[in-house]
Amino acid sequence: MKSPMAGDFLRAPLAVKIVAFFLIGVTFFYFGKHWSDGYQQLVFFTTQRSDPDPNANPNPVVSTSPNYAKSFDLSALIDRNATLPEKAPPPPELIEKMGVVNENGTMSDEFEVGGLDPGMVEQWVNETQVEDEGSSSSYNLGFAIKKFGLCPREMSEYIPCLDNEDAIRKLPSTEKGERFERHCPEKGQGLNCLIPAPRGYRTPIPWPRSRDEVWYNNVPHTRLVEDKGGQNWISRDNDKFKFPGGGTQFIHGANEYLDHIAKMIPDITFGKHIRVVLDVGCGVASFGAYLLSRNVVAMSVAPKDVHENQIQFALERGVPAMAAAFATRRLLYPSQAFDLIHCSRCRINWTRDDGILLLEVNRMLRAGGYFVWAAQPVYKHEEVLEEQWEEMLNLTTRLCWKFLKKDGYIAIWQKPTNNICYLDREAGTKPPMCDLSDDPDNVWYVDLKTCISELPKNGYGANVSEWPARLHTPPDRLQSIKLDAFSSRAELFRAESKYWNDIIASYVRALHWKKMRLRNVMDMRAGFGGFAAALIDHNLDCWVMNVVPVSGPNTLPVIYDRGLIGVMHDWCEAFDTYPRTYDLLHAANLLSVERKRCNISTIMLEMDRILRPGGRVYIRDSLEIMDDLQEVAKAIGWHVMLRDTEEGPHASYRVLVCDKHLLRG
Repeated sequence: MKSPMAGDFLRAPLAVKIVAFFLIGVTFFYFGKHWSDGYQQLVFFTTQRSDPDPNANPNPVVSTSPNYAKSFDLSALIDRNATLPEKAPPPPELIEKMGVVNENGTMSDEFEVGGLDPGMVEQWVNETQVEDEGSSSSYNLGFAIKKFGLCPREMSEYIPCLDNEDAIRKLPSTEKGERFERHCPEKGQGLNCLIPAPRGYRTPIPWPRSRDEVWYNNVPHTRLVEDKGGQNWISRDNDKFKFPGGGTQFIHGANEYLDHIAKMIPDITFGKHIRVVLDVGCGVASFGAYLLSRNVVAMSVAPKDVHENQIQFALERGVPAMAAAFATRRLLYPSQAFDLIHCSRCRINWTRDDGILLLEVNRMLRAGGYFVWAAQPVYKHEEVLEEQWEEMLNLTTRLCWKFLKKDGYIAIWQKPTNNICYLDREAGTKPPMCDLSDDPDNVWYVDLKTCISELPKNGYGANVSEWPARLHTPPDRLQSIKLDAFSSRAELFRAESKYWNDIIASYVRALHWKKMRLRNVMDMRAGFGGFAAALIDHNLDCWVMNVVPVSGPNTLPVIYDRGLIGVMHDWCEAFDTYPRTYDLLHAANLLSVERKRCNISTIMLEMDRILRPGGRVYIRDSLEIMDDLQEVAKAIGWHVMLRDTEEGPHASYRVLVCDKHLLRG
């Protein structure tokens, strides 16, 4: 039943209805505004703003209802679980900075502690641990080693083939320097422990700083400082040795000395025509160290004599060097290897025994190459010294060397470019020409000969390109290498270069080789030198000792014609260098070949001896020997990782990457 009032309202005129609705709305608005004055208003938050203006205030924005002037208790309106903007972090505490006072008397934080990363130092056993007889692997030893122990501390600088005192004592004579040549331990009596580092050994100072200073504890010997301190060779400064860059005949510095030579003979263009140099009796190798900045690589050699640490200092500085002596055998470098051979007070009597030692220089000197002699007979006018000078002039004339110039204390000769002068000599002139059957590139345990090695009639070795073009130019002597190959030698040369260039590119890209501490590098099976050439192409600031094993073809002449350095060697014996002298050892397809001739462990122990703590080994070889290699590597204390080659996981080759840590007993 409807209400009478409702019925009356519905029957009322339209205008009356509109007025009634308006009055009701005004009434509700009035009471709503009045009652809301005592209550909090809604607040809307946002943590971002859509304003594209980059200068806009980045702080959170708050928008309110029209009654924005009133005060609000925001915490009452926000959900307790909502995420509030983070408060600004408190200002960091002040940190006291440490540093060293430099030469200017100001504090600097640019200094190097020089210690090895604690993660690279391990406690190790002092005695070799042998596995039970039932072990599955024997490394060709007849028994298996669980861990090789550390050698006694006094062996920290041991060179097996140069420190064999028992063999040296049995020599019938030592008057010609025989004691400084190789006398290796008999088979089975070689190194069977790990050479320890000296106390306080530190990570070597990186190149190029190492040219000028090295840590004292790494080569803790002061004999050279005491004997040569006044000749600007070397000095000691607290925990470092410093190298001012001088020498006996160039006390004002190697750079000035090199400039002097270049001014004497303008055709001696360092870094172009002159690329590969031999420095005989090198001292601490400052001559070779300063040649490096002129794009010249010098092989610095000296015997392990009373100044026995010359080569150790050179290698610690990061300069190419190895122990070698002019005595009774050929040096381990090929014929026509060096563009220039240098002797500055090298204490060698070049004219003794019919000039047999200078004839060895002649064998190694490239056709048209230079011999630079800085010694007392050149400039002193004493009777004995003047006689020595005349003997030198007479001998070099019979060798057909052209005397170019004498200036101050330096004299320079040039070797002929062909055999014409030799053939024009009077009959019976000494020294005679060598027999045609004599191979001047045959150097492994070959006695010196008092004869002149004939130059190739086809001019091989005489005409090499200037640096740097010669690095990738197939040299003429490539054709004389004895290879079992059907392909063109030039094609093999280019293929090897491309192969290693691609691999080094992947190492640089994937393994960050440019961030590694690389300076002294050895390629243990060098081939044509493609690995070393690739390192140069990729601007890696290092040098490579290219080793050509006696078990393969003699490719050394090609390596030298490319402007690289290297040496012949038998990996069943020890190498002629001090312990801890290389940062990286690279062995490609070497151990699978040499294991047929000697024990894998023999080679790897030698690798450990010459590798610096913190150094690395890359072994690229067949999958079938990787298990044995890993076992020996772990017994030595290396940390190993087996990687696939570029061919992928199904290839028959792998790469074993090994890191050497500093072992302490």
